[in-house]
Amino acid sequence: MLRLQRPDKTSRTSSKPPATDHKERREQSKPGGAKPGHEGHSRVMSDDPDAVVEHRPGRCVCCGGVLHGDLPAELVSASERIELPEVAPVVTQHRRLAVQCPTCGARVVAPVPEAARGTPFGPRLHVVATYLKTFQALSYERLQAALSDLFGLTLSQSGLMNLLQRAQSRFHPGHEAAVSALRKAAVVTSDETGVRIEGSNAYHWVFHAADAVVHTASLTRGAIVVREMMDGHRPAVWISDRYTAQQGHAAEH
Repeated sequence: MLRLQRPDKTSRTSSKPPATDHKERREQSKPGGAKPGHEGHSRVMSDDPDAVVEHRPGRCVCCGGVLHGDLPAELVSASERIELPEVAPVVTQHRRLAVQCPTCGARVVAPVPEAARGTPFGPRLHVVATYLKTFQALSYERLQAALSDLFGLTLSQSGLMNLLQRAQSRFHPGHEAAVSALRKAAVVTSDETGVRIEGSNAYHWVFHAADAVVHTASLTRGAIVVREMMDGHRPAVWISDRYTAQQGHAAEH
């Protein structure tokens, strides 16, 4: 019984050299690769390719005779090459023109078109920049470089900040709906972690309920963040890491 309870001898528990550990692990390891009976999978061919190129033999390999293009042929195999389309920014320049009236001689200027009002950046550029900044967590410097390298766009960091601030308005209805659901939930969980905002220490808060997840950033870790988020709502159950700010709010319940 004592022999069975002894641990296996390794280089850490005995005078055995470390090389023997690797050898024993190799001998005990399972073979890699697909297991017996595993059905292989390959990329599914497209049902609607953008282009089809047929490759026909031009001459017979036996007699050298010419194989005309109108001869019947059978499909032997098919393969696909997938490539991204060439991406280049589409710049539309809007020019206002002035015309002199032949009747009274007045100089008439065309009104400012709607497309020329406000930001020069279109909605797709707003979407791409917002996606890269938020979902892929790029810094302003890396976002600036990505737009330049991928699309040939030159935008200043201040221009990117203004672009993202304009995009925020599109998310207000969804944010308000999530906060409203949070303030009605019977069970709420929350946590916070440190982040850097414009060179200063700050905190990223997250509040979670069955029907909503709300993220918010604050320069403080105090209970004021919890009170403002919940707006007086007292869920039946509050789950947190017992940090003072959150624990104090839960204790009020």
